[in-house]
Amino acid sequence: MWLERVTRIDEPAAERAAQSGPDFVAERTRVVGFGENGAQRYELVADRLAHFPQGDVTRLEQPRLLMLSEGSATRITAAQAEVSPGGERVDLSGAVRVRRAATAGQPELALDSETLTVWPDSHRARSDTPVRLTRAGSRADALGLRADNLFGTLELVGQVRVHMPRRQGSAS
Repeated sequence: MWLERVTRIDEPAAERAAQSGPDFVAERTRVVGFGENGAQRYELVADRLAHFPQGDVTRLEQPRLLMLSEGSATRITAAQAEVSPGGERVDLSGAVRVRRAATAGQPELALDSETLTVWPDSHRARSDTPVRLTRAGSRADALGLRADNLFGTLELVGQVRVHMPRRQGSAS
């Protein structure tokens, strides 16, 4: 991908607009992003990546995104994804699965939905399709969600149903 970018000959805008297919395709792709401090921020793996110059959109097949933030790891998988120009937004669709590993004091978090939009740089996410959120034996179903700091704060939207198991033990 890097070689393609540095060797690209800029075409006139009219020629780019006329092209409807991808200008490059990559199979079994792995992209790693680093923060200003040199620490790894994310890793994106996809079976197939295709960039379309018309609209500057990148489409991914079987994307697997690992996001690292403040000692926690969040894995996101889907059947496909579309990355907006500049990579500021990723629209995932088809059996979207989010898993945040357990950390000290925080149980594992699981989210399942058919769609999810993620803004990787600002660690925000949104879904306007039904979601199921599971954490420490509790389950919540809703028609959508809004999340900031990638699940630091979470708002479930529309017809929310929550199941929280009763704690077992002696009452004192």
